[in-house]
Amino acid sequence: MRLRLPFDTQIDAPSRFPTGIRQVIARPPIPGLKLAFIVLNVIGLGLNVAIGFVVASGALDDEWYDFRDLGLAVGQLREGLDDRFDPAVSYVVTMLIGGVGILSLIGVILILLPWVERRLLARFQVRRGPNRVGPFGLLQPLADAFKLMQKETVVPRGADRFIYFLPPVLVFIPLMLVWGVVPWAPNMTYVDTNVGVLYLIAVGSLSTLAIFLAGWSSNNHYALLGAMRTVAMMISYEIPLSISLLAVVLLARSMQLSEIVAWQADHHAWFAFLMPFGLFTFFFSSTAELNRTPNDIAEAESEIVAGFHTEYSGMKAGLYLAVELGHAVATGAFVSTLFLGGWSMFGLEQWVPPYVILGVKIGLIYFVLVWLRSTLPRFRLDQLMAFAWKFLIPLSIIYVLVVAVEASIFARWDVPGLIPLAAYAVFNTALAWVLVRRWSGLMGYHPGSEPLRPVMATGVGGLRAARQLRGEA
Repeated sequence: MRLRLPFDTQIDAPSRFPTGIRQVIARPPIPGLKLAFIVLNVIGLGLNVAIGFVVASGALDDEWYDFRDLGLAVGQLREGLDDRFDPAVSYVVTMLIGGVGILSLIGVILILLPWVERRLLARFQVRRGPNRVGPFGLLQPLADAFKLMQKETVVPRGADRFIYFLPPVLVFIPLMLVWGVVPWAPNMTYVDTNVGVLYLIAVGSLSTLAIFLAGWSSNNHYALLGAMRTVAMMISYEIPLSISLLAVVLLARSMQLSEIVAWQADHHAWFAFLMPFGLFTFFFSSTAELNRTPNDIAEAESEIVAGFHTEYSGMKAGLYLAVELGHAVATGAFVSTLFLGGWSMFGLEQWVPPYVILGVKIGLIYFVLVWLRSTLPRFRLDQLMAFAWKFLIPLSIIYVLVVAVEASIFARWDVPGLIPLAAYAVFNTALAWVLVRRWSGLMGYHPGSEPLRPVMATGVGGLRAARQLRGEA
């Protein structure tokens, strides 16, 4: 049979579907939907043309109403307040504006992301996702939040009640703090500190304490085991993550995130091309820090139930899930800032607001994270830990030594910057390929060889295999 979807799209579907499902899928197109989209596209095109004309005329340059950089308006507001009041007043006002902006961004992220992720996963898995509560299922996250708020909060017997209630609150602190150093535009940074990379590493490690407290205070062996596995994984992957950031700092010669973005914009080169292995190390280590698939070993349901938050119910469990989604977006922001040019886009930021460019990059990184979650299976704990200590950390140390030499040469090589950067990109890509192939061989991985059978599977029964393993048979 043929099923009709909105926009007159037809798909083949087996007639064995129940009648109710066929009626839901084969709903007729919404009247006037095509016309509405056409009108919106025409209006959007007209607005783009008008905005382009205003930008080209230079009427917005360095003015407070320049929508390409909202930091200009805040800066002029601060100067006006300094002329009329004590400097502390302007400090407090601008601090509140920036804080409200960050909290509003986090709130929108935590409200919309559950819907976005569920819809994307549904597309990958050939199903529809939330589509009942509100138009297109947009109100489903609010319905889930209300449901979790109404659930009873169960405290395990023997749990440390004070410490048990702390972690759901503590996990939000790093999520709010990491956004403070993100440069959205040349003048749009809440805290443009000159140790931004160090700040990122320090704040990112705070979640480890909250996770350990959640598992230990629950008085549950499964929760404690999940917490210890997560803590071991996070501490292990903080090492290669920090080393990859060190390579960026060496070449950019600054730990200030705005300066790192400006370096990439001035040289028209992204660190993703100059040091691809550093990008892979940072991205993979970040997924381990986030406890997301394929690195969500703390939530191996067949082994330890839900991990460190096994004993949390209701909205407390929902807070852990929401923070995980928020950290995924923050990871997209830092991958974009450190390796993908941040708010810059080879001159496009002169026409398009830089924060829009950064937002698009963050969305693409988040899409990749959802793609990985819907595609890859979960790694085993021993595989993940061995990959960190036997593969990523040694290769990252070698890679950062090479980048240090390249940074020294680049600082003294008096030639146009495009020549050494192009040479570095080619050399570092080839070096990463050779290092991965050679080191994998040393670790015993040979792609063309036949995989070895597990020792415990060579015998029919468990006792026979155990005797063979001990060398008794």
